[in-house]
Amino acid sequence: MKKENSKTVNIIGFPMDLGADRRGVDMGPSALRIAGLKEKLEKLGYKIIDSGDIFIQIMEKQKISNPKLKYLGEILKTSRILAGKVEKVLERGDFPLCLGGDHSIAIGTIAGIASYCKRHRQNLGVIWVDAHSDMNTDETSPSGNIHGMPLAASLGIGHEKLVNFYGFAPKIKPENCALIGIRSVDELERENIRKLNLPVYTMTDIDKLGIHRIIVKVLKQFREKVDHIHVSFDLDSVDPSIAPGVGTPVPGGLSYREAHLLMESIAECGCMSSLEITEVNPILDDKNKSALFATDLIASSMGQRIL
Repeated sequence: MKKENSKTVNIIGFPMDLGADRRGVDMGPSALRIAGLKEKLEKLGYKIIDSGDIFIQIMEKQKISNPKLKYLGEILKTSRILAGKVEKVLERGDFPLCLGGDHSIAIGTIAGIASYCKRHRQNLGVIWVDAHSDMNTDETSPSGNIHGMPLAASLGIGHEKLVNFYGFAPKIKPENCALIGIRSVDELERENIRKLNLPVYTMTDIDKLGIHRIIVKVLKQFREKVDHIHVSFDLDSVDPSIAPGVGTPVPGGLSYREAHLLMESIAECGCMSSLEITEVNPILDDKNKSALFATDLIASSMGQRIL
């Protein structure tokens, strides 16, 4: 008999590929659905509502007005819709599960969650699992791609339109963040990280200390000071040999078991209140291998166990 979970999971697709140069991540939400996401979560006893995808105007119908902030207007417009949806899901007491798309999705998800937390006098904590720190701004980014800026913007650094998005800033405090799996950081990004004294656990730290010790430490700290934990999981945090279908693959990432243990530990804590999975790119994948792996990771984070 399957265990009945009290939470309703509301799936929101955000097929965004405007934040990056490489095409294909806009098909990420579809790839995750095809990989059986709904069925896997239903097996765990959750009630699933799939709210479909937010409409995003394709790249070919737009012009870049500022090469340092590519497609800023459409990203802000659609992120506002996403933020509103996420906020409403939380108000209903449901669990928002957001599917990207590139990592600019976090501009909208974090804004919606932070607004909810602000109104309910809750402290927001963010576990950012990624090969990249996404701490660039329009002044530091070598590409002008906004998918490299969402964490910086959420922390109050960058262009005022990104920083003040959704009417307030910052969305999160540096001490209430944990960056895990980092292994590719631009030179000027490092200065932003140091300036805020962000808690960062690189792949070197994971090699030395082990993923279990790191996530247990992070969760212990978060339990003492935050009320809502949001997990932002970029699939490129995982080694490309396991998940080749990602927007910006970087060798030397999390192993199969490290990624699952990380998510299983979060599930055991029982303290995750929202989740997003980003950068699944079916064009670069092999028979939807990466999306299948990602759906298993989501299931691990929500209670799936070996025994």
